Amino acid sequence: MKKLFSAFINFLFPHCCPVCKNPIERDALLCAQCLDSLTWINDPKCVKCGYPFPGEASAETGAMCPVCAAGLNELDWVRSSVEYDEFSKQIVLAFKYSDAFRYTRLMSRAMMLNLAELPGNVDLVMPVPLAYKRIVKRGYNQATILAAPIAKILNVKMDIDSIWREHRKDMGHLNPRQRAENIRGVFHVKHPQNIRGKTILLVDDVMTSGATFGELRRVLKRAGAKAVYGVTFCRVVRTV
Repeated sequence: MKKLFSAFINFLFPHCCPVCKNPIERDALLCAQCLDSLTWINDPKCVKCGYPFPGEASAETGAMCPVCAAGLNELDWVRSSVEYDEFSKQIVLAFKYSDAFRYTRLMSRAMMLNLAELPGNVDLVMPVPLAYKRIVKRGYNQATILAAPIAKILNVKMDIDSIWREHRKDMGHLNPRQRAENIRGVFHVKHPQNIRGKTILLVDDVMTSGATFGELRRVLKRAGAKAVYGVTFCRVVRTV
């Protein structure tokens, strides 16, 4: 009887793809067409930062990209689920600025797929902090929304109190060097006792140049963090 009632409700109110609004199965995240439109980051990729190797390149297990091989990586480990392109951009911007929380399940579950590659146990999940002024204007921190289910599946605490972020101008149109300069000194430690000796997983929606992650890692390591990992829904992949 319960299954029959559920089928009747689904008939009256069908589940819809959050992007194109076409009907989908109850447990589906997107319709097949939209799912195929995402550019998923698969192997081969850098073992440390997850940056996809170009074209049809093959890579040995444990291979690192030139940035990580030179010791210039932003974090101790990073993974992103999809490339930031015109299709994923519409998802991220709607989620980030237009209260499109219908994408939460898609984005967080896509990010969870990366957790199988974590190099070690995580003690804390930390959404990348948003300046108070931006939270008031936007009404929410999108990273916190994505981090909550990730902390739950890892069965660890989500820390939103130990680091605060001062307001700086938007970095949307800055180049990588300008981003690094703009983000320098923006994060401040409130509760170092919560950080000392911990392995922390940072969560954000997009990784662009890595400047934000890099600055957070610097601050967290200085406060005594053991290791700093990161996971995002998408990242900018530049053609070289």
